[in-house]
Amino acid sequence: MAWSVGAGLEGRTVVVTGATGGIGQAVARAFASTGARVVATDLDEAKVDELIGSLEGGTHKGAALNLREADDREVLLELASSEGGVPYAFVHTAALLRRRASLDDVTEDDWDAQIDTNLKATFFLCRAFADRMKSAGEGRLVLFTSQSWMTGGFGGATVYATTKGGVVSMSRGLARTYGRDGITVNTIAPGQINTPMLLTDLDPAIYEKMRQDTPLGYVGDPDDVAGSVVFLASSHARYISGATINISGGFLMY
Repeated sequence: MAWSVGAGLEGRTVVVTGATGGIGQAVARAFASTGARVVATDLDEAKVDELIGSLEGGTHKGAALNLREADDREVLLELASSEGGVPYAFVHTAALLRRRASLDDVTEDDWDAQIDTNLKATFFLCRAFADRMKSAGEGRLVLFTSQSWMTGGFGGATVYATTKGGVVSMSRGLARTYGRDGITVNTIAPGQINTPMLLTDLDPAIYEKMRQDTPLGYVGDPDDVAGSVVFLASSHARYISGATINISGGFLMY
């Protein structure tokens, strides 16, 4: 059998949140190409339906859900378990970024919305999916942070960067907690990736300065991220847990 980055994923259920975003779409398509069964969610029903209809294979499912809501998180868990099996991988790309040019412009609603989406929902989703995975004795949690977890926020993203630092710390605690249950927990840290989230309200001068400061000299594409996500969910990565994978073209080095 030929070597495959997605080894062990065929027929498995993989949940992808934020699935209609730039990175989320690339990740969902990559998993579908491995033969995995994708359960996708995002906020816009029409976009979710369009994505599901475009994926390879015919067993994928999708739902428009607001993961800040506990009831919607439960709906996602049940949808992922609807075929009677246990979800194998939970890939959490969903996040909220509200740029504010000045810290004085940050409102409590800005703070609460980003904390609730990027940290609170992440914790409760991971706990719920890990509880299901325990019964199978195996599972993969792949979370998303940002290069800003280490550098701090650029272009009015201080609160966002704060939440992403929390995701790294959380993932390490989850990895220590669930390791004996056969569940790995890892985090992807993208740098500049050409997505609508990156470009929203970003000063073009900051965009260009970051591009110039990136040793590889260009802004990445979502497909530059998707391969590493699939690898972390595959059987090749069974001994990797608690890691933060830096995908920033060299902008961040550690």
